[in-house]
Amino acid sequence: MLSNCQSLLQTITVGIFMLDVDGNITYCNPAASAITGYSAQELLLKPLSFIYNYKGDTTKLDYELGLALKKGSLISEGWKTKKGDGKFWAEMILSPLYDDQNKWTGYSCILHDISDKKRKELEVRENEERFRLMVEGIQDYSIFMMDPHGYIMSWNEGAKRITGYNPDEIIGKHFSIFYRKEDAESKKPEKELKIAIETGRYEEEGWRVKKNGSIFWANIAVTALYNEQNALIGLSKVTLDTTERKKNEEALLQSEERYRLLVEQVADYGIFMMDEKGRIISWNAGAKKIKGYTANEIIGKYFSIFYPEEDILKGKPADELKIARAEGKYEEEGWRIRKDGSRFWANIVITAVYNKDGSLLGFSKVTRDLTERKEAEKALRESYNRYRLIANQLKVSNTELSDANEELEQFTSIVSHDLQEPVRTIKSFLQLLDMNLNERQTADLKNYIHKAITAANRMKELIQNVLQYSQLSKVEIVKETVSVNELFSEALQNIKTSVEASKAQITIENEVATVQGNRIQLVQLIQNLLTNAVKFSDTKTPEIKIKCRNEEGNIKFTISDNGIGIAENDVNKVFEIFRRLNTKKKYPGTGIGLAICKKIIDRHGGHIWAESKLGKGTTFYFTLKEETTERQHA
Repeated sequence: MLSNCQSLLQTITVGIFMLDVDGNITYCNPAASAITGYSAQELLLKPLSFIYNYKGDTTKLDYELGLALKKGSLISEGWKTKKGDGKFWAEMILSPLYDDQNKWTGYSCILHDISDKKRKELEVRENEERFRLMVEGIQDYSIFMMDPHGYIMSWNEGAKRITGYNPDEIIGKHFSIFYRKEDAESKKPEKELKIAIETGRYEEEGWRVKKNGSIFWANIAVTALYNEQNALIGLSKVTLDTTERKKNEEALLQSEERYRLLVEQVADYGIFMMDEKGRIISWNAGAKKIKGYTANEIIGKYFSIFYPEEDILKGKPADELKIARAEGKYEEEGWRIRKDGSRFWANIVITAVYNKDGSLLGFSKVTRDLTERKEAEKALRESYNRYRLIANQLKVSNTELSDANEELEQFTSIVSHDLQEPVRTIKSFLQLLDMNLNERQTADLKNYIHKAITAANRMKELIQNVLQYSQLSKVEIVKETVSVNELFSEALQNIKTSVEASKAQITIENEVATVQGNRIQLVQLIQNLLTNAVKFSDTKTPEIKIKCRNEEGNIKFTISDNGIGIAENDVNKVFEIFRRLNTKKKYPGTGIGLAICKKIIDRHGGHIWAESKLGKGTTFYFTLKEETTERQHA
């Protein structure tokens, strides 16, 4: 099943990202690389905002991750960047991830490149908009044709809806039928025709009369129509019933002064009114301060002027008004655009405004610039991350110091014992030498002198090994490319005498050409392990096998023998400094050799361990990192 899932992720055409809790990319499938143009290596450990339209926009990323975590998922559309200067329109689905214990572990992100779909959608939207305007014009406007004398020649549905007349009731009648008695008596209709014919157009607002005798406030435009020979062939008349608008305007005029006085002096908040379509109809000092527009520059404009391009393309401003109208209020935080083109992070609240009859008058919008607060939060977060990194580094340093102190305490305790032992031996035999000088026991004296010299030599060897062990941690390790075969050859050359004396049989199997490391230390490491293999062989002829091969991301070295072996309970003790599992008389040594081996491997970032059974021989293993090596060519 897991294999099938892996195959699906590798072949699916949808971009899949896995994110950690901070929004950094921890996995992406081939489709994600194909869509963005970035390789997996270029995307890994980058924040998801790396492919946002504003690259590195962690503020928006944090906001979207927060919404996804709060709501369970977040679906959004917008521009995303390709490698280079390209960009594409994407649908993005963010969902939080939880483990088996319901612990939040990060996010999944599904990315669809819907650029073609969006392009087609925009084309359809443009066509729909033109069609909508045409349809709305037919429904909301009374449009009809008149002859040069003002007699009606055509009739549309808008005219029927506004005036109440059917086509068969009105065609052929004079258009003065829509005027009040006093206007008809004053020849107002004839005057309007005359002005339209003379100037080409007549426009006004005034009272008109419906079929049922009721009046309505109308915006009318009469236009003279001429043929190619510039002869008058008639007139068109467009009438819009603006009765409701006039009522609203009157109501707004009554409250405008109170509202203006209330909000005009507020400088920290942008507060303005919009009509039901989203056109700005008022402007305060705070809005000017935040957005940069004067009232003359902005009133009458659609409020989408403050939104980034991608928000406009996906219809976000209209959606906000729709939600505000349905729910009474819409609130969010997001990027907005100032007059000078700069961005600011805003908290916005849009509230639907109704009259006493429950009719929508428009919307109020309150905007607060949170850029400084967000920058402070970002600086605080960055400071926290820096301090957290320092704390982690201090923790590692403290751990290393603690380990070093523990090692030093152990070292001091053992050294105080082991270095005093040869001194005591030298002192004892020198005292015996002093006592026997008077008795002229020359045979015993020679034996005493030999033992004193042996003890002195042992102390010299101990001191040299202790010095060497201590210097391993002090000196900065210098790595180079080293031939593995040369390491084996040099180590065997250094112990050639003991190998020949023991008649040891040594075989080498090597699959690796070179490693990165300190030549001197690596030779000493292999030499110490080979010396032990020869030394702890009891009465048998030593049989030693040396192997080196690539294994699971590491280079693994193996040195095995057929010697006396190590008891199971003692295997983990052999790397302790001055730890001896056998008597010095039978197997001489200082007890530092394997401790030096472990220190060398630790400095190289590898691991060393032993496997053994008493009487069945011992195998020592150590590893180095594979990326620092080359394979041995056959």
